[in-house]
Parts: sequence; structure tokens; C-alpha cells
Amino acid sequence: MRKLTRRSFIKEGTLGAAAISLATGRAPQAHADPLNVPVGLQLYSVRQVMPDKFEVTLNQVGAIGYKEVEMAGFYSKTAPQILSAMKAAGLRVISAHYGLDELRQNLNEKIDFARQLGLQYMICPGTSYPHPLSPGQKRPPMSLDDWKWNADQFNQVGEQVKKAGMQFGYHNHYNEFKPVDGKIPFDQLLKWCDPELVKIEIDVGWMVYAGFDPVDYMTKHPGRFPQLHVKEMRIGTKPWADLHVEHGLPTTEIGRGEIDWKRVFVAARKGGMKHYYVEQETFPDMPMMEALKADYEYLHRLKV
Repeated sequence: MRKLTRRSFIKEGTLGAAAISLATGRAPQAHADPLNVPVGLQLYSVRQVMPDKFEVTLNQVGAIGYKEVEMAGFYSKTAPQILSAMKAAGLRVISAHYGLDELRQNLNEKIDFARQLGLQYMICPGTSYPHPLSPGQKRPPMSLDDWKWNADQFNQVGEQVKKAGMQFGYHNHYNEFKPVDGKIPFDQLLKWCDPELVKIEIDVGWMVYAGFDPVDYMTKHPGRFPQLHVKEMRIGTKPWADLHVEHGLPTTEIGRGEIDWKRVFVAARKGGMKHYYVEQETFPDMPMMEALKADYEYLHRLKV
């Protein structure tokens, strides 16, 4: 894959109408969203308030205008409780994230819960280490054999999820793009994973951070990426910087950073994207809900 030149991804526009609407407090005008797909939100964005304010937070998300959500944890709620809260907020839960170790244990229970929620996608946002570790031992870098083991696990889980009428997928960060023995693990996953059993949820922000171009992937592998994470990098973020990943990528509101979203969505249309979710991990520039409103309004007005 061609490495991304940062100049090609610099955003040429401004917040425009979204900023004006945010400043005036006016609600967004009713018209089609990009690709006629509703703007979605990955609820990891509101993880700090969801445990104590589950229903209130969902209502705030729905009031902004979001219609679809992807969950990152269920907060000890039952499926009927989640569905009731989603309905009250005017939201539909389309997808949810699960760790691979979680899926390898009691997979049938996870699938049954997902079916109760009416999920279309079960997504794994990371890998497992296939070898036992001593107490306190730091997980070493993965070999290609370790990546292959993970791909095999994805295929096995994906087969069971497919039988249940849903789609399994993998969500990238940036470690998938660190070369191992001269190969890019992400490219190997595309080869090793059955394209019918394992789709890929491209996280645009993380892929750009790794120095690779999501447009190239969507163009060369149509149909592999039905879901997209819309994540904006702050201007000046350096690829491969030594981040504390648990605190997330330094993000900002959509349209205020590095990424040319019109170019991304043009490729997504051709590549068969069906759902996309805003995921803002940090809020350095404005309060959380205000930022998520700016994200929504920018995408709601984006013309592709």
C-alpha cells in the first residue's frame, strides 16, 4: 500500500456552516447526510459519563441529531433496558465492540445478547496474545505467526456470528501498520481473513496517524469496509509519536484537523460503506457535548 503524504490529507475547508450553527444554537436544517447514511456515534466518545448517566447521555446524543450508535460496553444493562433507552432517545444500536478474549469465552452468550439487541455487526477492536505471560510480564511485540493466529480466531468467530445472521469485523488502530519481517500486518489480515466472515471497520484517524491512506484501501478492496470510524486528528499530530494509547489519539472536532473528509467519503461510497460513526476520544477544545454537536453538524452538512 502507498504510504500517505500528509499534504494530501490537509483539510482545505473550515467548519463553515457547522461553526455558525454551533455558535447560534440553531438546529441543523433537514437534508440528506453524506451518502444518505445517518450520522452515527461510537459511544466510546461518551464513556466517561455513560456509567452514571446512561439514559441521560443517550437522550443528549439523540437530541443532537445522531440516529445510529455503536456501543463500547453495556454497563451491566439488560438488552430490554438498552433497547428501551435507545428508543426513548430516538437511536438505533447497529454495532458493538468486543475484545477477542471476551469473544473466545462464552461466544454463544455474546451472540445471543447481540441478537436480542438487534445488532448487525459484532466488532473486535484489537488482538490477543496467543502465548501465556508470566505475572507482570509485558506483552512483547507480535510475530507474523501471532498475527496469523489472530486471523484464524477472527475467521472462527466470524463463522459463528455469520450463522447467527450478523457480521463480524475487526477495527484497526495503528499497530497493524508497523512492519513485521518486512510485511504490514494489516495487509496480511486482509489476506488471511475470509472476506465474507471478517469485514474491516476502518478507523480513519488511526490509519492516517500510522501514515497510511484509507482511500487507497477502500479503492483497492471494495466491499471489505462496510463500517467507518470518523476520527479527526489535531493539526500538527506527528505520526508514530510515542502516545499513551490508553488515553487515545489527540483528537479534535471533525473538519478542524488534518483529514479531507470529502475525499474519504467519495471513496467510501465507491467501496460500499453502510454505516459510519464519529469517535472523538479527547475534547481539548470545547466541552464534550458541544464538540459532538460540532462533529454532527459538520458531517450532516458535508456534500459529497
